Parts: sequence; structure tokens; C-alpha cells
Amino acid sequence: MSLPGKFNCLKKIAFAKLSAFGSTYLCEQIFSHTKSVLCPSRSRLTTDHSEACVQLKVSKYVPDIGKLSKEKQGMSLHFLTAVDSIVLVTLSLCTPFSMENKSAADQVLSEVAKTIQQYPVNFHGARIITGEEEGAYGWITINYLLDSFTKYSPKKRDWIHPQTAKILGALDLGGASTQISFIPIDPITDQTKASKFRLYGFDYTIYTHSYLCYGQNQALKQLILKITEVQSSINHPCYPEGYQETTTAASIHSIPCTASHALTLSQASWNATLVGTGNATACRMAIKQIFNFTACGQSQSCTFNGTYQPPVNGEFFAFSAFFYTFNFLNLTSGSCHAAGVNIPSLPCAVCPQLKSSYPTEKEQWLREYCANANYILVLLLDAYKFNQTSWSSIKFQMKVTNTDIGWTLGYMLNLTNMIPVEAPEQVKGQQNGLWAAAIFFIVLTLGFCLVGLLIYILW
Repeated sequence: MSLPGKFNCLKKIAFAKLSAFGSTYLCEQIFSHTKSVLCPSRSRLTTDHSEACVQLKVSKYVPDIGKLSKEKQGMSLHFLTAVDSIVLVTLSLCTPFSMENKSAADQVLSEVAKTIQQYPVNFHGARIITGEEEGAYGWITINYLLDSFTKYSPKKRDWIHPQTAKILGALDLGGASTQISFIPIDPITDQTKASKFRLYGFDYTIYTHSYLCYGQNQALKQLILKITEVQSSINHPCYPEGYQETTTAASIHSIPCTASHALTLSQASWNATLVGTGNATACRMAIKQIFNFTACGQSQSCTFNGTYQPPVNGEFFAFSAFFYTFNFLNLTSGSCHAAGVNIPSLPCAVCPQLKSSYPTEKEQWLREYCANANYILVLLLDAYKFNQTSWSSIKFQMKVTNTDIGWTLGYMLNLTNMIPVEAPEQVKGQQNGLWAAAIFFIVLTLGFCLVGLLIYILW
């Protein structure tokens, strides 16, 4: 069950209330007053400005919900009930913020809870979901929107269960973490990586894992750390040729994902200028250094850092930063997925022309798009072990049936039981006995009418 298209505005409001922050990137923008996320490419806000934004977000401004709802015409009771269920919960997803300062994160959630409780809804609480939950709920969202779990067959006049092969996997990439969720061919041997659901009368066991610190923003910070460790005169192969950026050791080591690397006294005051060389091959070689591929040995059921993952299986939807990066570079079209296309060469062919293709675009954004594109290739091909053949099974999309893909819809559906545990009953207007009685009555009435008509004519 979902709200029909004519209630799009109300759906958007409901989703906004459901998720305080739909992605790590948005969360980092809101809490950019923390030094872990301040950087020129994402925010130029000062600490005072950022704190003012946070205060505004948790202010006690309360709209007149009653007046707004009365202006909505034709709203049936069960749809209102569904919306009430949607706004029961507010969520926050801001992993770096909670990692660095848990007490501050708890305080923010407490203020959010106080604000939401002022609304006329049954509030259930605010919490930070885990990365594995994010991946699993994204998987639910995709397959729910595609009717992969169940669909009504007019021919059979019943709800049918599509083949498991039609169930899609989910690839999500944020600023701080990345998630992969899918149904493997063989049973999952590490049950800590398994999520189980019963949807529409069928059981699903999916592999899902979240890699913290391997979202695109945190990964590129780790990349700079690796580059600066081995070079004194620092060239950055992932930046466009000629691009320059000054950075400091403090800015690199201040984020949670790199804080474990101890700074010496001389390094604490160190700063350097990163000079782009635009070498895609060297870029991907450097990116691979932030992964520990040797920990897996020769195992095919392992990605990196010794993490268990069965071989990828079936089709996948890649969304969030996967889509935004490749869409900007025009790499989501069918031609890029054609057989024989040299996938690793795609950014090499596109990135050098970005500055001339987008003369009005800020250089810092062009820098990130090229670096992120090469990072995505390493993540998908080397870490997740997609290959030249299975690459065509990845669809880079952000919408399904005009609805944004993300974890929030899957969370809502699971929380409100809008996806029933058991299969829906066969759709019938009435029971068989009532239909038979109705048809008999109609035929009997027509018979009396015909007899009456004949008597009238012959009389």
C-alpha cells in the first residue's frame, strides 16, 4: 500500500518528517561546525553560522497542522492513518558526527525528540540507524517500488510471487560509508552479515554490509593521507592536471577515519600544496592503497580488510553518490554498459575534457568528480569484485517510478507494517456464493420480465 500520485505533496512532507537526514552528506552539511567535516569543497560556513543553523533546525516553531490538513480535500481515513504512521519517527544518520562526539550527537537527538513531540503525532523516538540497517532498507525500497516482492496477475486473478532472480541488489555510497545488499547464490556462512525479512508470505535472507570510512569523502581523505606519507613533493594523480590545493596535516588527521594515525611534533605544523597530475592509472593505484586486499588471500568470498562477502549475484541498482558522480560525467547511459567497453578507461576519457566542457563549473567540484569516479571504479571492480561481464548488471539510478531511492522508504514500510508478513488474499468483489445468488436473481428477474412482456403482447 502506498499513497496515490495525487497526494505527492503530502508524501514529500511525510518523508521529510521521517528522515531528519537522508544521507551522510546532508548530515555533514548540517553539522559542519564540527572540524571533522569542514572543508572548502563542502561548506564555507563559520562555526557561529553552523551553530545558528542547528539551532534553527531544532527550534520550537510549530505549524498549524490542523489547518493544513483541513485544506487537503478528498483525503480518506486510511490515507490519513498512513501519514500519521509515517510521521511517528524521526531518524538521524550522521556517523562521523556520532563517532567523534557521541555526547553531542545524543544531545542533538534529544533536542530533535523534544521538538517532534510538540506535534500531534505518536512519536516513537529518535536514533541513529546502523549502516547495515541503511543497506537493508535501501534494498527493501528498490524491490518494493519495482513490485519485486509481489504483484497482482489479472490473468491468474491472484497475487503472484516473482522469481527470486528478479530481486535486485542495492549499492549505496554516501560521504562516510558505503553499503552493499543482495541475495547470494549460496547460503551465507557468516550470519552476522545476514539480514532476514518475511515479506508477503515469503522469507528473504540477504547479505548486507556497511563499510564505515569508505564513503567517498572519507575515502579521499584517507587517500591524501597515503599520498602525503610516501611523498615529500606531493603530486595528486586523482586531481585534474594543473589543479592545486593547499592542505594541512591537522585537517587530514582531525576526522575520525584518519585520527588513529599519530602525528609527530613536526607533522603537527606541516602543510603542503597538492598538485594535480591527472593520471587515472596512477590515481587508481593510489586509491587501492587505502584497501587491505592481502587480508583476504585467495578467497573469493572476501572483499577487503578481511571482510566476508559472497560473490555478487543478479542485477543491482547503484544510487546516491554512485549515481550523482556517474550522471554528471554522463557515464550512466547504455553505451557505457555495452559489451566490449573498457570500463576502467571511462573516467580517463571523460575527466581531461571536464574543464573545457564545464567552463563555469568550480574547479573544486570538477576535481572531486574525477577523483570520485576513479574511486567508484576501484570500489566496484576491485573491492566488490564486479568484472567486465557483471558490470552490465549495474544500473545507476536515483529514482524508481518517480520516487527517490533511499533507505527512508524501506524503513517506513518496515516500521509501519505496510508490507505485510503474509501474502495478500486473492482479490474478489464478493464471495462465490454471493456472486451465484446475484446472477440467479438477475436471470430470474429477466425471465419474469420476458413472460410479462409476452402476456402483454398476446393479451
